[in-house]
Amino acid sequence: MTVRRFPVAGEWREGVGSFEVRSPFDGSVVAEVARPSTSDVEDAVARTAEGFARTRDLPAHVRADALAHVSARIGERAEDLAVSVAREGGKPLKWARVEVARAVSTFRWAAEEARRFGGDLLRLDTEESLGSRMGIVRRFPFGPVLAITPFNFPVNLVAHKVAPALAVGAPVVVKPATKTPLGALALAELVGETDFPAASISVVPVGNEAAEKLVTERRFRTISFTGSSAVGWHLKEIADPRTRFTLELGGNAGVIVHDDADLDHAAARVAIGGNYQAGQSCIAVQRVFVQDRVYDDLVARLVKEVESLKVGDPLDEDVDVGPLIDERALDKVATFVDEAVSSGAEVLTGGTRDDPFYRPTVLARTTPEMKVRREEIFGPVVTVEPYGTFEEALGLVNETAYGLQAGVFTRDVDRLALAHKELEVGGVIANDSSAFRADQMPYGGSKESGFGREGLRSAMEEMTEPRILVLSNVPL
Repeated sequence: MTVRRFPVAGEWREGVGSFEVRSPFDGSVVAEVARPSTSDVEDAVARTAEGFARTRDLPAHVRADALAHVSARIGERAEDLAVSVAREGGKPLKWARVEVARAVSTFRWAAEEARRFGGDLLRLDTEESLGSRMGIVRRFPFGPVLAITPFNFPVNLVAHKVAPALAVGAPVVVKPATKTPLGALALAELVGETDFPAASISVVPVGNEAAEKLVTERRFRTISFTGSSAVGWHLKEIADPRTRFTLELGGNAGVIVHDDADLDHAAARVAIGGNYQAGQSCIAVQRVFVQDRVYDDLVARLVKEVESLKVGDPLDEDVDVGPLIDERALDKVATFVDEAVSSGAEVLTGGTRDDPFYRPTVLARTTPEMKVRREEIFGPVVTVEPYGTFEEALGLVNETAYGLQAGVFTRDVDRLALAHKELEVGGVIANDSSAFRADQMPYGGSKESGFGREGLRSAMEEMTEPRILVLSNVPL
């Protein structure tokens, strides 16, 4: 098997030794990837820092055309990329195709925003004492970006960091998850086909220890991290305090189903939202709260929908739920469920481990103290509990340290407006599950779920700073 090299500022290197990328489904070797040496990593940082002067001066049309090229090329290679995602991460092929299609959209949006992204014109003649003045506010990139990405979206979550960085003129070093590095390598190859300077992107598939050293590197002015809350907050703590962070962290998303909702629709969307990639998504449905008048009806529909999901080989066209990423993830899910059951929770369906799978599970009679309600399970497990009033349901959703997204099923606009106001989350999804995301929308969380926002324009703002030029004695 040919060893996959990694790019350092346009130079594809062999590193020192290699590591295997294995399928979580059957353990087969998907690829062998070169392992960067300490000097490779240092070169990536140094050349990225040196390249900033060139990338920030690229005209908008050059950036836009290059990003549009990457978008088109992802589309051309879509099936190969989807198969790669399914093999290296165990994501069912149907969802891998969706991820790759979203990456096409992500780079297309970046191309469009690169042409629009500018600034503001301010009237400063608002007080007599200010005279005839005008302010021009432009946004400038802070500097080189370090992007740390997780295993669960190996193409599109890399795209969500690389595309906005390049759109604003900031070079980027990507540290992908070593379990799923192939998407980042493929995107870097496509960026290399464009007029972006060679230093615009480097990919260093290194382990967590090396990643910690990268985070303390002062030549990075912005760090964009997606991953677990514990790791994200730790990295921010050890980084230089002047480094700007965007943290997209964990969640245990809540969903409300009120008595006026379309129950068939709600059950179907919750079933998919909690299981579509074995629950390994930070906005996967984990906690469902159902108005007590329709609780039994909704639960019956939900159990039926969950039991209809096909579990199996991620390359099977009909499979809905694939394997968990590794044995450690399986251990965690099994422990959470077993502890809940031993404390009184009821298994309505699933609740069994079948390596490399955990069967899609619905639990009832859970309590807030149980880990399945309190922590992020990151597996195919959904809890379902009744509530009385809508206001009570809002409180139940908020009874967690996390706050990424929530879903609310109701036909009442006033209730949706109240949920928008009261729920302590980054996004409220009306009449759909918490797992919905459009790539151009602001995306991020509050509380332990992090801070900052992704989504192309929002991410571009996170990677830049406003700078005002005040013009005096301007004819107005």
